[in-house]
Amino acid sequence: MNRINHLFQIKYPIVQAGMIWCSGWELASAVSNAGGLGLIGSGSMYPDVLKTQIQKCKEATDKPFGVNVPLLYPNIEAHIKTIIEQKVPIVFTSAGNPKTWTSILKAEGIKVVHVVSNVKFALKSAEAGVDAIVAEGFEAGGHNGREETTTLCLIPMVRKAIGIPLIAAGGIATGSAMAAMFCLGADGVQVGSKFVATFESSAHQNFKERIIHTPEGDTQLTLKELTPVRLIKNEFYVKIEAAYQAGASKEQLNELLGRGRAKKGMFEGDLIEGELEIGQVSGLIKEIVPAAQVVEEMVQEFEEVVGNKTAWI
Repeated sequence: MNRINHLFQIKYPIVQAGMIWCSGWELASAVSNAGGLGLIGSGSMYPDVLKTQIQKCKEATDKPFGVNVPLLYPNIEAHIKTIIEQKVPIVFTSAGNPKTWTSILKAEGIKVVHVVSNVKFALKSAEAGVDAIVAEGFEAGGHNGREETTTLCLIPMVRKAIGIPLIAAGGIATGSAMAAMFCLGADGVQVGSKFVATFESSAHQNFKERIIHTPEGDTQLTLKELTPVRLIKNEFYVKIEAAYQAGASKEQLNELLGRGRAKKGMFEGDLIEGELEIGQVSGLIKEIVPAAQVVEEMVQEFEEVVGNKTAWI
């Protein structure tokens, strides 16, 4: 049996990324019901909102689901408390030190997965006792690694360094890409951008429409002085580039970014002044579909590519 299927007790080794402003209970439950692993993205939620989201997800699915928790979240203790009280079975952590919360969560019987962008932090995560690792390449949307290591290079390097289950992320939206990741040593895949452009995604309709009309090369990793993030090249992005050309300091870049840019763009649908986080693979996404269709088409294409070697999944 596939190690990710076994670890999470799911049908297919496909994880829906827990993306801020896009991954509410509707999307998470839809992916879990389709046989993958749905994740609620808690980074954009107040603790009471997260509690409600978890409860609604439980009502919508009897399958396993999880919560993604950015460890730099300002009220992290409240989120961890909510997750434990609500008996969430799986937690994906990111953007912080996995040693801080892994043992506490595992003591509660919770499976813990940490997201990394390089071998160094993959090793640290394994040492911290996580159950699996997501290795996310430079192609991915949202916050990203400073090293700019592509998924094609990152996965075999991390596979060589660790023995625990490995989930590949970054630029994956098709069954053929999933098959490629398995060939490189991954046990499963995490998919973000493709799930943003689904009916169940909590992203604003304007943002979904912008994604399916985003051509090749229309995203860029920027703001590395703050936290690297891949954005669609809209008017806000042009302002960032102008600031760089003018020699803006870290403080000036932070002031330009301000607060609530991601919410403005992805959740409220401001395509001009909002921060539009999406991956390079957006160039392949041409329609908004149900989340279950994404899972179904990925599995079907995967099986066609590997010649129906179903033992792989």
